[in-house]
Amino acid sequence: MGFYNRHIMPRMINCVCSMGQFSDQRQKIVPRAEGLVVEIGIGSGLNLPHYDAGKVHKVIGVDPDEQMWKAGHNRVRLSAVPVERVGLSGEQIPLDKNMADTVLVTYSLCTIPDAVAALMEMRRILKPGGRLLFLEHGAAPEESVRKWQARIDPVWKRIAGGCHSGRPIPQLLEQAGWKIGEMEQAYISGPKPLAYNYWGSAGVA
Repeated sequence: MGFYNRHIMPRMINCVCSMGQFSDQRQKIVPRAEGLVVEIGIGSGLNLPHYDAGKVHKVIGVDPDEQMWKAGHNRVRLSAVPVERVGLSGEQIPLDKNMADTVLVTYSLCTIPDAVAALMEMRRILKPGGRLLFLEHGAAPEESVRKWQARIDPVWKRIAGGCHSGRPIPQLLEQAGWKIGEMEQAYISGPKPLAYNYWGSAGVA
């Protein structure tokens, strides 16, 4: 891991993803979490201020990036809910089957190498009747924008921690056996190839 990946990229991602439009998006989905929450891709803890401490009794964050976790030290310290981290990727979640009331994933499916495998792991750890809450950027509806997403991906992945700009979020959920209960989608502010968002909830199909 070079100097850029250790020191510059975590700060850049933390800064960009904490901007107002991202915070507004998080506020639409994170407060809906309940009980024991497993957050996939907790990163620097940008979701922590948005949890409803009256509904959530613990958050277990799954993320392999030690540098991002360190960047969120103050958010963890100030969190109104207890937080612990498991330092592995979403494709290998070392937690028991049927143990989470809520699984939350925000702006993380873009970077997980095998997103379908990770989504299947999320199904495994979710209790019967539990919910997956998701907020992701992904494939735009217009073909012209999708072409730009494909063009920028090789460079964007290198500078943004493996992020794919245009993954087909609904299709990935369905491939992994999720049934989408509700979903909204729209552009937020920013460059169009990086700004098309999907958010909502899903249960086991």
